[in-house]
Amino acid sequence: MGGPFEPRKARGRIAAALLAVDAWIDSTVWNAGFKLGEFWERLTIFFRRFRVTGFRRALVELSSEGFTMGVAGAVLMLALAQPAFEATKGDWRLQGEFAVTFLDRYGAEVGRRGIIQRDSIPVDEMPDNLIKAVLATEDRRFFQHWGIDFFGLTRAMTENVRANSVVQGGSTLSQQLAKNLFLTNERTVERKVKEAFLSLWLEMNLSKKEILQLYLDRAYMGGGTFGIAAAADFYFGKSVKELNLAESAMLAGLFKAPARYAPHINLPAARARANEVLTNMVQGGFMTEGQVLSARLHPADVVDRGADKSPDYFLDWAFEQAKEIGKKVGVRTMVARTTVDLGLQRAAEETLEYHLRTYGKEYDVAEGAIVMIENNGAVRAIVGGRDYGASQFNRATRALRQAGSSFKPYVFAAAMEKGFTPDSLISDAPITWNGWSPKNYTRGYSGRMTLTTALVKSINTVPVRLAKEHLTTAPVKALAEAMGVESPLESHKTMVLGTSGMTVMDQATGYSVFANGGYAGMRYGISQITTHGGEVVWDHDRDATPPHRVLSEKSADEMNSMLVQVPEWGTARRAALDGIRSAGKTGTTQAYRDAWYVGYTGNYTAAVWLGNDDFSPTNEMTGGSVPAMTWHRLMAYAHQNIELKPIPGIDNQPVETRPVAAKGKKDGESEEINPAEAERPPVLSAATTRLLREMSRTFRTAPPIGPPKSETLSRL
Repeated sequence: MGGPFEPRKARGRIAAALLAVDAWIDSTVWNAGFKLGEFWERLTIFFRRFRVTGFRRALVELSSEGFTMGVAGAVLMLALAQPAFEATKGDWRLQGEFAVTFLDRYGAEVGRRGIIQRDSIPVDEMPDNLIKAVLATEDRRFFQHWGIDFFGLTRAMTENVRANSVVQGGSTLSQQLAKNLFLTNERTVERKVKEAFLSLWLEMNLSKKEILQLYLDRAYMGGGTFGIAAAADFYFGKSVKELNLAESAMLAGLFKAPARYAPHINLPAARARANEVLTNMVQGGFMTEGQVLSARLHPADVVDRGADKSPDYFLDWAFEQAKEIGKKVGVRTMVARTTVDLGLQRAAEETLEYHLRTYGKEYDVAEGAIVMIENNGAVRAIVGGRDYGASQFNRATRALRQAGSSFKPYVFAAAMEKGFTPDSLISDAPITWNGWSPKNYTRGYSGRMTLTTALVKSINTVPVRLAKEHLTTAPVKALAEAMGVESPLESHKTMVLGTSGMTVMDQATGYSVFANGGYAGMRYGISQITTHGGEVVWDHDRDATPPHRVLSEKSADEMNSMLVQVPEWGTARRAALDGIRSAGKTGTTQAYRDAWYVGYTGNYTAAVWLGNDDFSPTNEMTGGSVPAMTWHRLMAYAHQNIELKPIPGIDNQPVETRPVAAKGKKDGESEEINPAEAERPPVLSAATTRLLREMSRTFRTAPPIGPPKSETLSRL
């Protein structure tokens, strides 16, 4: 056994060991610091040999700063490039492998999509004159740059400044291909940044010949044609291999503005543009003046195709549907019978252009879009912009614009499903929701009112109060999506006043649920798919998912009972139809950037949007002004000589409306205006039309009135 001092000795040994470790750490750290100091001193002495003074130091400092900024710029460029490169995911080369011939609702051919429809001709087999004409006009330094031509951009800017207008473009052929393959025609900084990165990506992943091939195969060439081979057949009735210099120059001139220079529409303009292309070939050193003289003296003639326009925006939308169906049934080349009605399509195009020409300058508005759906679900017309040749971006199906007050019916429909009625009373008073205090258009408040009055007068505080105190935003979002809204809706509280972006197609689809008594899933654009041999491989009535109820019949009827009053005494009196009851809702967003009217009758539902591509504000244009007038003109045409159907739950007996002026007041105002100023095209009911036709038929078939008989004369 150890003595009483053994534990004390053990503790002493442990303390000594710890002191030794501590001493070792101290000495090691001190030695490491000492050696590091010696190393730093030697390193400093070494680099003093390279110390520069005077102007050399300035150069070194500038180089150093440049290197630092270059690294920072590279990191920034990489961050900006990430969104652009997302578009390259997937098999983007095969996006045009489908070949579809489109028919209208009556079976007449209206257009084609897909490059297999006109087999792609290799660049090596195309005429040398055609390639030179394209490069001379679109990108003379195509084989010298790497996607972005800074010399060409500088030259274009110089020429534009000299001419005080845009006479030359700085985009390379690679940039144009990037836009055609991955992007839209929206004029935004974001799109231009993506275009630059994607053009570099194309240059890194494809050869120059492949880029040129894709550009010639995918570019829109007017007349509903895509690709140089299809254009050669459409305009000249020949293979691209057989084109002469004059024809090549005319086709090369179409890339800039295919609608403006399409020879079947405006042959003089096409020939003038072809002459500019010939000049470009001479200036670019591709040919001499003597070589192009014959083409100048003998310009190209085109095949007479008439002046009928193809419903291109509709076909672009239908092409996406056809590809999805084709993937399911295993068909790549097909004939698709669509739901487009060319009469209604042209009426929609005409009414949009008419109102933009008439009121565009006054209201500072340049663009618009329309979608029209028959209440059986068939999409009859899509207008995605004023000029498809100038911009193939479909504003009806792809542009997300704030809905404004036109979103309120989704909130009220959710309230009806919750147990509210049109006569339910709710307070129009100031309200604050997590720091957000929305105001009414008039900046005033009216106290307790019915939900009908709140919707008809487009009161802002009421839907906010419904969402905050009774609904929350979740059921509103869920109901809108169930009604067919595919746009990404935000769950933010401001959503109830239409701050989320929606497409015109979504708006028409959603409101068609009211017109159909609460049923969704009815919208379609293709009724049948067949092979070129006539075999039916898909039929909408047989293969499509049947419609389903998303609103109870009671809620749908209650919504219709409120919305029919909006054109009668609310914010949409310019949309009221003579002799026909309609329903709808106006919408105007902050700073007047977007103006909507979405409405329906028992026969059709149509959504109208007006605004500007660059999101600039209009001159105080509201949904109750030009959009409502545009809707009115289109619907007045559509309801001529048809059997009128009632809106579900609504008596079709027309109600007298208070007319308003064509140019007028903002949403929420109700001032009486001279009725003589209102635009109201006459509309005959179906019964009146039948009676007039029967009278005409009676007169045509009645026997002729001959000379009076002799006995009749004797009696006289």
